[in-house]
Amino acid sequence: MARPRSAAAVPPARAVWWRRALRAAPPYLYLTPAVILLVVWTYRPLAQTVQLSFHSWNLLPTSPIREVGFANYERLLDAPDLGASLWQTLVVILGMLPFTLVIPVLVGLLSRRVRGRAGAVYRALVFAPMLVAPVAGAAVWQWLLDPSAGIVDKVIGSPVNWLHEAGTAQIAIIVITGWHIVGFAVLVVSAGLTGINPDYVAAAGVDGASRAQATRWITLPLLSPTMAFLVLMTVLLSAQWTFPLIDTLTQGGPAGATTNIYYLLWDYGFHSYDAGLGAAAGVLFFVGFVVLASGLVLLSDRLSHHDD
Repeated sequence: MARPRSAAAVPPARAVWWRRALRAAPPYLYLTPAVILLVVWTYRPLAQTVQLSFHSWNLLPTSPIREVGFANYERLLDAPDLGASLWQTLVVILGMLPFTLVIPVLVGLLSRRVRGRAGAVYRALVFAPMLVAPVAGAAVWQWLLDPSAGIVDKVIGSPVNWLHEAGTAQIAIIVITGWHIVGFAVLVVSAGLTGINPDYVAAAGVDGASRAQATRWITLPLLSPTMAFLVLMTVLLSAQWTFPLIDTLTQGGPAGATTNIYYLLWDYGFHSYDAGLGAAAGVLFFVGFVVLASGLVLLSDRLSHHDD
């Protein structure tokens, strides 16, 4: 007569599978709140935007939503203001690079010579404009750039209507935005410089390299991952950074001179009340920026030097 199998004879893989699952669960449980927030606040609105891009709706709850297929995308590609907004976005990106890359690197390198509490105070003063709300800063700059009573025109000695002339409005928006962002970029560069081992520069000094040579051939190459990050942030977020200033100071004018892609999205959706067209523009710009960001990441991986 066969004896019944005891509990000890049960294969361990079957007896303790649930214990292994419990041991493996904590990391996923920690990630669950973040995943839920991503789904609710990012992926779900993105899916709704894609769905809305194939419909026509004027944002009124009582108005029906009509399916129009790819008509919104066809209208968007035929719109003359699309090309102009893309060009203005490129101008903003190029204009912001000195404030997010060149000036922060120079200030970061110079601030390394400031020691002790003075260095912390110096970095705090540089970061201070970042703490000013964009709308409040825009109100102050609107007063400073006033053609009749503004201090800027009095200093340069020439009356210029900075915010209402097509040739100067974009320059004013870029400078004001750069004034806001440069402190953040300086902190990023300072953090990148802190992560560079000072022994490399010391060894170069022992070999007879000057401070300029050590900066050119050691510090800047090792700072390249930080600079690549700042370039990526500038390309992806410059137009977004300028939006509150444009909405407050110029409303996209004069004659569309400051209308970039982010303001164009707002104009389609909340000024023209064409939610479908605005959603189609958002989808196209999202895909374009994903492709652009992927290319920049691959390029930065090849060109960046890391302290291994």
